[in-house]
Amino acid sequence: MDINVANGKTLLVDGPASVVLVSGKAEVFGYTLRNMEKVVIRDGKRMPFFVKEPATFNISLGENANVEEVEGNTIPPSWEKAYEELSTIQARPAIALVLGTVDSGKTSFCTYLANRLLNEKHKVAILDGDLGQSDIGPPCTLAYAFVPRHVTDLFNLEAKNAYFVGVTSPGKAIEKVINGLTLLKSEILDGNPDFVIVNTDGWVEGEEAINYKVQLIEKVGPSVIYCIQQDEKLKPLLEAVKGFKTVIIDSPQTIKQRSREKRRSLRELGYIKYLKNSRVQSIPLSWLKIESEEILVPSRNFLDKRREREIYELLGMKPLYAVELKDKVYVIIGRNRWINPENIKRAEEVLGKKIMVTFKGDEKGLLLALYNDERKFLGIGVLREIDYRRNVVKIFTPVSSSISTVVFGRVRLNENLKEIAPPIIEESVKHL
Repeated sequence: MDINVANGKTLLVDGPASVVLVSGKAEVFGYTLRNMEKVVIRDGKRMPFFVKEPATFNISLGENANVEEVEGNTIPPSWEKAYEELSTIQARPAIALVLGTVDSGKTSFCTYLANRLLNEKHKVAILDGDLGQSDIGPPCTLAYAFVPRHVTDLFNLEAKNAYFVGVTSPGKAIEKVINGLTLLKSEILDGNPDFVIVNTDGWVEGEEAINYKVQLIEKVGPSVIYCIQQDEKLKPLLEAVKGFKTVIIDSPQTIKQRSREKRRSLRELGYIKYLKNSRVQSIPLSWLKIESEEILVPSRNFLDKRREREIYELLGMKPLYAVELKDKVYVIIGRNRWINPENIKRAEEVLGKKIMVTFKGDEKGLLLALYNDERKFLGIGVLREIDYRRNVVKIFTPVSSSISTVVFGRVRLNENLKEIAPPIIEESVKHL
């Protein structure tokens, strides 16, 4: 359908939708659209088209999409002032870090800053630190991209590199997030950008969140911190970062609030994007280095025959697979197998170690990251099966070569790439 919009109004479009500027002049997040340029809006996203000269749009709306006109420009004036202040920073590269609660407009503001800086021909990089709503890299990763041209959605940028954390919430992996952001920031600086824009997650409330954000900020070392203020939720965090230059900016009044289900569906679009053209590949475990924090996966750390017999005799059965670590013994058993709890108790007493038991198949669907031997991120995959008899791992992934390291995450996907709750991993067979 065609819609005519008067000068000085904003057309708000909720996806899934596509919008073509047929005539007139309009801009999105600081970028002036070309005539007949098509803009795609993802499900769960809202995009503002500010009309600077009377414009005609051709719009296609998907299921549950919406379009409405509002008066004026929905981009807050404080964003314009923030850009002007950032552009005058002389020391390069200038690093702008963006703080805000969930659905406060952080990504929109980062997009706006990038477009305005590109208008002045600056070299701009964006470091995406929002695990749960990753735009630049796959879900559960930190990622960065240099911005080669104006952009309406950071999701359309091609990641230069990514760091897999394996969870959707930073609270479960604080140290890993901070290390990942530090490594990626160092890589970005090697590319000599004029400006680096760092987007962050929306976890800002509570002592643990504040401590995490302070550590992150100290590692990143921003030239300026932009705080998107919706209410008083950021006040304790602002107090904690007084040593840094902070600028408070407004959240757009028309910002779209998303439900937990909608945020999950946005992640699932990310899984689909990064698993496109995947196939199941069988890779010998002897070729790989396996990194897993919670799930038992075979590695080169096999038991010797004497120790193997000792453990199996204590357990009173031969599991599919077992490996002994410094303080634990991991055991995998078949779905229909059982170990006497008294045997487990005795084994723990004799060995002085905790017995960790999982069932074959518990690993299915886990999200994986694949790296080459230079620790370069190659992409993601989904675990289909570990064949303990053939010592082969089967991974659904588009990555076809150079895989040397597989890192296990804690997110699980079904065959349709939808997130599902992981099965309970038992502490010991006493709980079976």
